[in-house]
Amino acid sequence: MAFLRGLDPAEVVRRFGRGEHSGVESDFGGLAAEVQEFVSETAGGDGGGHVGVFQTGEWCVAIEPYGWTATLHEVATGLSRGCEMLAVTRHDYAAEHSFVYAIDGTVVMRYPLRHPYRRHGAAPDQLNGFMRELGMGLGEPEDETAWRAAWDDNCDNAVPRGFALAAKVTGVSFTPDMLDRPMLVGPVREG
Repeated sequence: MAFLRGLDPAEVVRRFGRGEHSGVESDFGGLAAEVQEFVSETAGGDGGGHVGVFQTGEWCVAIEPYGWTATLHEVATGLSRGCEMLAVTRHDYAAEHSFVYAIDGTVVMRYPLRHPYRRHGAAPDQLNGFMRELGMGLGEPEDETAWRAAWDDNCDNAVPRGFALAAKVTGVSFTPDMLDRPMLVGPVREG
């Protein structure tokens, strides 16, 4: 899921689709059907292939079921050109949950959600105040006991804390009723 400020939904869809598509009005069911068709054609290894975008206040919310492209470095820099972008990915198989915050083509901060002490980017400490408020351990564990404690704390809490951090930065708390909104749906093109 990505949050973008400074763009309208059609421009967000165009950026995900590399300028090839402005989106088709649909609902979450329509997005889910497009994703399911794409996943069955590609065996899921290429993500969900589609994004649904809607506006809420100053921010657009981009939902990419089965996808992760918004948190890829090269994609995040492109999506954030001329705007502010934050993305959180929950990856249920083999890959790492991740968080990226970028402004105008520069990754300000990114980290794997289960390891908040592995922050990097142009200003990796910019969100530390919010992260501390959310109970994230920002210092790298120093010994085996500390590593185990950090893992135990982050294993189940990492994704909820990532979305809570997104809400602190954007002011947008993602709630299930948001999936009832009309959205623009379009393809995701990597590369």
